Amino acid sequence: MAQEISSSPNDSTLPDDMLGAPACVLMFNANDPSGAGGLSGDVLACAAIGVHGLTVVTGAYLRDTAEIFDHVAFDDEAVAEQARSVLEDMNIRAIKVGFCGDPENLSVIAEISTDYAEVPVVAYMPNLSWWEDEKIDAYLDAFRELILPQTTLLIGNHNTLWRWLLPEWRNERSPGPRDIARAAAEMGVPYVLVTGISQPDQHIENALATAHTIMLSERFERFDAIFAGAGDTLSATLVAMLATGSDLEEATHEALEFLDQSLSSGFRPGMGHALPDRMFWAEVDDNATESDERLPTAEDFSLPRHETKH
Repeated sequence: MAQEISSSPNDSTLPDDMLGAPACVLMFNANDPSGAGGLSGDVLACAAIGVHGLTVVTGAYLRDTAEIFDHVAFDDEAVAEQARSVLEDMNIRAIKVGFCGDPENLSVIAEISTDYAEVPVVAYMPNLSWWEDEKIDAYLDAFRELILPQTTLLIGNHNTLWRWLLPEWRNERSPGPRDIARAAAEMGVPYVLVTGISQPDQHIENALATAHTIMLSERFERFDAIFAGAGDTLSATLVAMLATGSDLEEATHEALEFLDQSLSSGFRPGMGHALPDRMFWAEVDDNATESDERLPTAEDFSLPRHETKH
């Protein structure tokens, strides 16, 4: 399943100084006033990679850094108008679907994704345990029916994906990444990135899997702090790297490394959880010489530009 997204049909008419413009990614997500995740996290992660984020607000969290109290969804027509307006003006190389809060919004996003079938879709499923059970069930059912058939890569925590995709799992061992990928494949998803798989010695594993194989598996030391916004950071970084031209395995590796460094440089702005620092690379080393003090570019992250592969 490897479709290349062609370059902009209008590139030849652009001035020379605009031909190197950053790739654009369309992102559906809720606004997060704490800046932990949501569209705030998406924009920061994309900017760090050198990608231009087109943000479609699907609703708003009511939250602080400690917990989510509630969510207010936008009207589905407002979501559709936001997306259609920018899509008629700009070319996109990838789509990210975060938390959209309402089955009607998911229906709009599915329709738009169908219209741009050549563009890869990265879907992130967060932990929804803060929400009411009836709303969770309705949202997950709609996501399964409407979004998963459009999804190229599904990202989620091991426990979240397990409870959602394999609710009848009765085996004594917990399901592995391939078990979850097989369940997702039945919904039409070719690739799944399963994160937060507990391992001995205070490590966690993250695995990129298909129904048939583990494509990539990486272990990281578990942090003592509890973070808010890690999943949005990872998914936005990965979709941004795909937009720059990295293949899926390379993009996954780089996104996991980026997340690890973001968490390592994390900070606690309030009384709740720590937040990832997506701009860790912009910190100036006090011991650096003048020649060392430069802003990194996409090349510093080993990111070839454009030619995104689906």
